[in-house]
Amino acid sequence: MQLSGKSLGCVRNGRQVFENLDFSAISGEALAVTGPNGAGKSSLLRIVAGLLPPAAGTIALDGGDSEQPPAEQMHYLGHRDPLKPSLTVMENLRFWQAFLGGDGNADAALAATGIAHTAHLPAGFLSAGQRRRLSIARLLTVKRPVWLLDEPTSALDSSGQAMFANAVETHLKSGGILVAATHGPLGVPARTLAIPQTAGAAA
Repeated sequence: MQLSGKSLGCVRNGRQVFENLDFSAISGEALAVTGPNGAGKSSLLRIVAGLLPPAAGTIALDGGDSEQPPAEQMHYLGHRDPLKPSLTVMENLRFWQAFLGGDGNADAALAATGIAHTAHLPAGFLSAGQRRRLSIARLLTVKRPVWLLDEPTSALDSSGQAMFANAVETHLKSGGILVAATHGPLGVPARTLAIPQTAGAAA
């Protein structure tokens, strides 16, 4: 499987964020997207996920499920953890399983991310690090080959970062692809896509 972008351009609020951007990542590979604030790292992930139309260029996923749109073979995790605070931790996972069609083991995902003890707590009670762990549990519960993650370790302590690295390693060994916007190390070997900041770039 190969995920690629060719001659991509992004315009936000009438300003050119980046242009003529090419990238590729194959099964078992992690790609770290780096660059200064405002260079367009988050925008690139949203374009790849199908949440933001590119101003130019194309996205392709070769070798995936031909019967599913590329966006339905990807997980996007942004700055904000997509949780319903009034639902319990387990209810949040069950919601995403039903919504995204996942058939993974939610109990095993919570155990793997170190928050099994919070299963019956409302998600609104969780700390920032626990919320990020729950979002990672969603990735484990609903299996998709491509992970698009925006600053995935930002709220994690050292043990959480080690947990994340282990989850990513397992994902890559199973043939998955990771594209992550990051200011720091991911804990796994990764190629780097550096986006330079253009004049007048938007965040």
